[in-house]
Amino acid sequence: MYLEYYGLTEPPFDITPNPRFLFFSPKHREALNHLLYGIRERKGFVQLTGEVGAGKTTLCRSLLEQLDEKTYSTALILNPALNADLLMKAIAMEFGLKVKGMDRLETVEVLNEFLLQQVEQNKIAVLIIDEAQDLNHELLEQVRLLSNLETDNRKLLQILLMGQPELRDRLNDHRLRQLRQRITVRYHLRPLTRPEVAQYVQHRLQISGAKGAPYFTWGAVWRIYRYSAGVPRLVNAACDKCLLAAFVQQRDQIDYRIAGRAIRELEGEISV
Repeated sequence: MYLEYYGLTEPPFDITPNPRFLFFSPKHREALNHLLYGIRERKGFVQLTGEVGAGKTTLCRSLLEQLDEKTYSTALILNPALNADLLMKAIAMEFGLKVKGMDRLETVEVLNEFLLQQVEQNKIAVLIIDEAQDLNHELLEQVRLLSNLETDNRKLLQILLMGQPELRDRLNDHRLRQLRQRITVRYHLRPLTRPEVAQYVQHRLQISGAKGAPYFTWGAVWRIYRYSAGVPRLVNAACDKCLLAAFVQQRDQIDYRIAGRAIRELEGEISV
């Protein structure tokens, strides 16, 4: 509704993980560098954790864009809450393998042959599992067994586990010590600071074609930061509501009062 009024080419605060909108705060840049290092150096296991809405999935999309198809083969599992058989099939199918009707052992054999072919072609196979905190002990152990696929001098599969902080707690379980010991690259993505929230908001507006308007005052940014605690997804939700509220009032400037009203409505505190 407000795009035409503000002269925007696209919604600036959509919550879908679009890598074009990725704001490279120092922590996000450091996280991406950790992921790239772990994969390029064939460290085997890489772990990325962060609160809900911290930007892990957007960071993952950006990572995939930087992995050249000529050098990397990738598989992305978005919903790992499966049984062991289905998880293995999902991984194989993400790599483009035809494993329909096969049992788990046959699927792993086909996957192993594929990974050996990738080595012969001088390519790196990368498996990314999002929402990895949803993997139970059996599935995490199955993922660990996948990391046993190797030649004399290299791992055949690079595995990135992405998840909420609960993933760290799960991996601290004594029963998973073999898996935990194999994870040599870890990074925890923390929320944005208040100055970073201001930069984040401006960054997304510029990507969407804003030219001076709409404008968020420092008071509005402070109110949004206090509500969101620096979590990008919550910042997006609050800013989107702010733009709608400002549009209704035909205002180019979003101040503390507009931000407060928008956030109250976002939380269901609708004033009559």
